[in-house]
Amino acid sequence: MPAFEESSATHSGERVKVHSASRTIIAIAVAIVAICTTPYADAQPSSAMPGDTSTQGQPVASSAARNRPDSELIRDVRRTLTRTPGLHASGIHVQARHGVVTLTGWVPQRAQVHRAGNAARSVRGVRSVSNRLTVRTRRAGGR
Repeated sequence: MPAFEESSATHSGERVKVHSASRTIIAIAVAIVAICTTPYADAQPSSAMPGDTSTQGQPVASSAARNRPDSELIRDVRRTLTRTPGLHASGIHVQARHGVVTLTGWVPQRAQVHRAGNAARSVRGVRSVSNRLTVRTRRAGGR
């Protein structure tokens, strides 16, 4: 039996060494994780809420593009509409709110309704397009 007690004493001494070694390893691991994750905390836009997964995995530049001022979106959508071949844009009115562009007014042909919607969607920063354009010929409008 005394051999068992010596062995037990030896094991308890080893436990102390193993326990302090595991504490040291855990402390080093925590420090490495903290150092490695610090730069990623700065990469999130300030508007992101903690736990918000809507922007995870997206580059910061894309979220900046998505948050363009509405006045810039309106200007760029109008410019794109006037430069789109086969689109008569003089009767189109453009509004934007938080990246959602609304097209109202008229175009002379049904194909131009779809063409205008696609052109507006192609503008950087446009989140969605509400296309409320109608088809109207100049004769029918009395102009």
